[in-house]
Amino acid sequence: MTDAEAATVLIRTENSLGRITLNRPRAINALNQDMIARITEALHAWTCDADIDTVLIDGEGERGFCAGGDVRALYDHIVGGNPGGIAEFFRAEYAMNALIAEYPKPIVVFADGITMGGGIGLAGHAAVRIVTERSRLAMPETRIGFTPDVGGTWLLGRAPGRLGEYFGLTGQSMTGADAVQLGFADHYVPSDRLDALREALAWRADPPTPSGIVLLFDETPETSPLLAARSWIDEAFSADTVGEVVSRLQGSQEPDAAAALAVMQELAPTGLAVTLDAVREARRMHSVREALEGEYRRIMWFGTQPDMVEGIRAQLIDKDRNPHWNPATIADLPEDAGAGAREFVPVVPLFE
Repeated sequence: MTDAEAATVLIRTENSLGRITLNRPRAINALNQDMIARITEALHAWTCDADIDTVLIDGEGERGFCAGGDVRALYDHIVGGNPGGIAEFFRAEYAMNALIAEYPKPIVVFADGITMGGGIGLAGHAAVRIVTERSRLAMPETRIGFTPDVGGTWLLGRAPGRLGEYFGLTGQSMTGADAVQLGFADHYVPSDRLDALREALAWRADPPTPSGIVLLFDETPETSPLLAARSWIDEAFSADTVGEVVSRLQGSQEPDAAAALAVMQELAPTGLAVTLDAVREARRMHSVREALEGEYRRIMWFGTQPDMVEGIRAQLIDKDRNPHWNPATIADLPEDAGAGAREFVPVVPLFE
């Protein structure tokens, strides 16, 4: 195995371009703590490097940019009674997300292929966010019993109408075309043109900006069908509670509403309630950093609850796909079920 094959993150410079490539293709480049540290170190180093004008983040392999974070490690911390390990991981990851959002130089991200969870945290807050015909973006955290994070609530809260609630609660994926029109991406570039775009970014001459260069490769995607579905989505997902969302979906005649209902009825009721509350809180916020603080409170609260461990167990450890949620049904949710997570005070603050 070569050094390049062994490295989980490849960091190098190409003329005025600083390039970061996630290099765990067999795991669809899922982020672990070492990768987060390497990415953060490179970004800090290039902040004051006069030779670097632009940063590019991409992923190795054909399957996707980044499938998310290392939730198996999170599971081990929780079942091992190590809340400090949970805090350490998320503080490092969220600091990296905030750094990307606030970076003084343009960061370009190729969200080609699967881009979910932690991958959204890398791609969603960059200055220039590129998707392709292969892109599949999602915040699927409710599928394993908890809630969107890595600044995902900030993006969900700013999607048109109530599409943020829809994607946050159901964990459904969006295409590249969806992502551009829902505010998760800026440009749609065919995947076979990414290499040429990468070379253009590395060899660019002033005054063109990265955004200006990308426009030479950009294509207009087809209109997302989700925009045409706004009427039933907005009607159902504008409800005040998860229970009322379910009631409105039950009363809808739309086949896709029935599909959304079927998904939600399989998910952790508490995770749904916390997610609905989180997206709406983030909609009132003023920065990615503020949204990350709200997510950190919720994630640390989930570390004290049974559902996140149970969801990871059922999906990734035992793989029996038979989680036992507490409470078991949406009808059993207490009033204001998201309040405990919203108001939780972590022992270790996120940003000090």
